[in-house]
Amino acid sequence: MGSWMQWANKPYGRRVRMGAVALAACGVLAACGGNDDDEAQPLELTVLHINDHHSTLDAKSKTLKLSTGGAAPVDVAVEAGGFARVTAAFDSLAKAAGANVLKLHAGDALTGTLYFNRAGADGEADAALMNTVCFDAFTLGNHEFDKGDAGLKGFLDLLKKGSCKTAVLSANVKFGAGSALNATKAPGYVQPSTVVERSGQKIGIVGLTIAGKTKASSSPDADTTFEDEVTAAQREIDKLRAQSINKIIVMSHVGYGYDKEIAAKLSGVDVIVGGDSHTLLGPDALKTTGVGTPSGAYPTRVTDKDGKNVCVVQAWEYAQVVGELNVRFDGKGEVTQCSGTPHVLIGSDFTINKLPPTDAEKKAIDADVAAKGFLRVTQPAAAATTALQPFKDRVAVFNKTNVAVVPKELCFRRVPGNPGSGGSSPTCNAEGSVHLRGGDIQQLVAQAYVDEGNAKYGGADISLQSGGGVRIALDGTVTAAQVIQVLPFGNMLFRLDVTGAEVKSMLEDGLEAVFKAGGSTGPYPYTGGLRFDVNASAAFGQRASGLEVRNAATGTWGPIDPAKTYRLFVLSFNATGGDGYKTLAAVPAARRLDIGVLDADVFFSYIDKQPRDAATGLPMLNRLSHELYSTKSFAGQ
Repeated sequence: MGSWMQWANKPYGRRVRMGAVALAACGVLAACGGNDDDEAQPLELTVLHINDHHSTLDAKSKTLKLSTGGAAPVDVAVEAGGFARVTAAFDSLAKAAGANVLKLHAGDALTGTLYFNRAGADGEADAALMNTVCFDAFTLGNHEFDKGDAGLKGFLDLLKKGSCKTAVLSANVKFGAGSALNATKAPGYVQPSTVVERSGQKIGIVGLTIAGKTKASSSPDADTTFEDEVTAAQREIDKLRAQSINKIIVMSHVGYGYDKEIAAKLSGVDVIVGGDSHTLLGPDALKTTGVGTPSGAYPTRVTDKDGKNVCVVQAWEYAQVVGELNVRFDGKGEVTQCSGTPHVLIGSDFTINKLPPTDAEKKAIDADVAAKGFLRVTQPAAAATTALQPFKDRVAVFNKTNVAVVPKELCFRRVPGNPGSGGSSPTCNAEGSVHLRGGDIQQLVAQAYVDEGNAKYGGADISLQSGGGVRIALDGTVTAAQVIQVLPFGNMLFRLDVTGAEVKSMLEDGLEAVFKAGGSTGPYPYTGGLRFDVNASAAFGQRASGLEVRNAATGTWGPIDPAKTYRLFVLSFNATGGDGYKTLAAVPAARRLDIGVLDADVFFSYIDKQPRDAATGLPMLNRLSHELYSTKSFAGQ
């Protein structure tokens, strides 16, 4: 373990270049390049990787804490991420690393923005942008199955259209007899592993897909199954080792915590390149800089079943980070050293309070960025920008498209009985319905989460949508852009398994955030499949009463059971404690699932299923029946 400890103590981000002389010598000695001598030669390998980009192809503005030369860092805004920057980073990092480079994508390319299903064929934009990188391998994530096996086959066809030869991997998926991806119909489309060569040495790459989550919360064909991840991985590792391949990477879409568990159960794994849990790894300075909160070191160093060294990495989410892992293998194929950097991709045009920095401030910002070590100023790759443009144009056209008709205004109101939280037309306010029950549009969104959760994502009992998370009323002919205005914050849907007692506590959290001294109207709880009475003037913990849950199959309502577990669909913002929902933030990881679909896209799917207007052929969005409104009665204001 001496070499391992020596490696662990090396400074963060330092690139290890030991063995370069030996490798250079191999270039002039014919015997060094042959497979017969593989075991005698060390190898230095650079692994560049991303995961969970979820159709996030555009850059976004990000606020960082950076020095402008003063005593304390200040908020500095800059454009960050976007797939064109990912492509540029892969290109420049690969060029700097030399010949021994692997480019990997650890799954969940699909689902999450309008680029997925509103800019051409499902996943077409993602395939086009992925082919500007030319990944060596891509492992299937759970969201690759969101449109069933046939939908995944269509995406893989698009990925294969380009000149890239990206191997698509999953060792534990078993496609059913009727699946479009069954080996008899699509031979070679998905393989358990692949073998690549670098400097004449073979490297095995094994793919894994999270089993239970994919089957329960995505849409694989009924007879497509997913084997236990450890069993499948070990079987494939053993096959590779039987071919005298002694350098093995598991490219897993199972989550950071599970990656560490798997490593301890496997024999023969050297590196795990992960995805699924959207985990940021790296130094604590990522948090103080405002990037995000890291869950561990990059790389995380663990040992396998035999006590051998294993490096575990992941590259966060949404095309914001490109991971660079530098690994040294000895002549036996065992890892002796590795280091790396999670490169956070940013632009170079900074603003402070929406104004450009002075020359002195810009110089200080540039120096601070360079000193961080993980912030990488990256200009978007021209080829990727060009590839994205037609899809960007299609999204712009879609935004102008009429998508629904609202025969009677879906009134907006954050809090029942509170005109100050309005937003509806004078007609709605005069009608008085919003005063009694709250906003029609807020309630409709909450119902959409329940209905779509039951239709696609493993079943839903109740949902939560905070009143301020919905932004506008709808009336008349509605465009796609207006639907996005309803839910403009880009939150992802989560499923939490919560007890009835936790549901009551959740409501009390939301009502406290509204009705406490200095409270705000935004957190007011709108729920689908759940209704309750509200007394705004009661004490904390006593404002919600008469809680009832609706049986979706029978349509009947019954009292909530404090001890029973319910499936709650809620946005990521509230699921992580936003708007004061502390009870939801405390739900442990074992009872929370990131469904990974965009709130607006869920609403679009709900809209598409509504009855059609005879005159226009568009779906009609009508007000819900009064019995479905979450606020049964409202008193105290």
